[in-house]
Amino acid sequence: MKTYHVVGLGNALVDREYQVTDSFLENYNVEKSIMTLLDEAQQQLLLGELNKEFKLEKRVGGGSAANSLVALSQFGGKAFYCCKVANDEDGDFYRQNLAEAGVATRLHVQNNDGHTGKCVVMVTPDAERTMCTFLGITIDFSLEELQTDVVEDSEYLYIEGYLATSEIAREAVQQARAVAEKAGTKIALTFSDSSMVKYFKEGLDEFLTPGVDILFCNREEAELFTQTTSLEAAMNALLKFAKEVVVTRGKEGAVIGTAEKRVEVPGFKVKAIDTNGAGDMFAGAYLYATTQGMSTAQAGTLASRAAAEVVSHYGPRLPAETHHSILAELGLQAPVHA
Repeated sequence: MKTYHVVGLGNALVDREYQVTDSFLENYNVEKSIMTLLDEAQQQLLLGELNKEFKLEKRVGGGSAANSLVALSQFGGKAFYCCKVANDEDGDFYRQNLAEAGVATRLHVQNNDGHTGKCVVMVTPDAERTMCTFLGITIDFSLEELQTDVVEDSEYLYIEGYLATSEIAREAVQQARAVAEKAGTKIALTFSDSSMVKYFKEGLDEFLTPGVDILFCNREEAELFTQTTSLEAAMNALLKFAKEVVVTRGKEGAVIGTAEKRVEVPGFKVKAIDTNGAGDMFAGAYLYATTQGMSTAQAGTLASRAAAEVVSHYGPRLPAETHHSILAELGLQAPVHA
């Protein structure tokens, strides 16, 4: 038996979240609903303007894969995160944040000068999230931060699509894939954001080659990546790269497909106030359920319910106790760890 259910590779980012207006995004030429990369000076200018007009709603640890691993851990799974932070206040905050969530790391042995990555999350009245990210030191995520022994000792390797922006990160991903394949560790990938499909498709192609066990994406990303105009056509095209394709559809739930079948998962009706982290929560809950031996329908239902819950809160993560409440609501038993 392997020690970890999932080891993740991704960016370490500290999120700063604001409630903003659509006019603010328009005035500052920020493309809505996607992630845009900024340099440090650009992000500081943006923060200056935000702080003039709005208040900081929340400061939390973030990063696509990290959010998923926190969800998995809070449900009762065992997670490990490979990432990179600097020796600054944000780095200290990030280390503590993951530790408190029960996600194992080896960040305590890192000694990096520089700036920990930051993500400015702007939520408009329609609950859509728009992100402007300064990657900081996480742009240098490399083979040095890859813990190959942990990859070997995990049931799943989970790869964050945002790593496609960095050449040295892509090298680390390829090495992790090679180690996983040799060790019998399954591979899961998330596209993370439509901006990755639009601007870094070549990197995602690398991550998908020669194939993955599970691919997570939303409908827009699926159709954009495959250049199709229907969900079924997109899923058929993606199944050439993945044994299982999980396509989220917002409030409409999700469709999970393999070569043999399709499973439709309904959405759960909630009042959405912040879509930040919805896809991350879905993936984390789904991986948790899958590694606990739940059926595809059970995994999809848990993931859909958890994603609905997270969009009814500000921020990409839920209080620890909420995860167990969701399991109880659905009649799913959390494992008991010694």
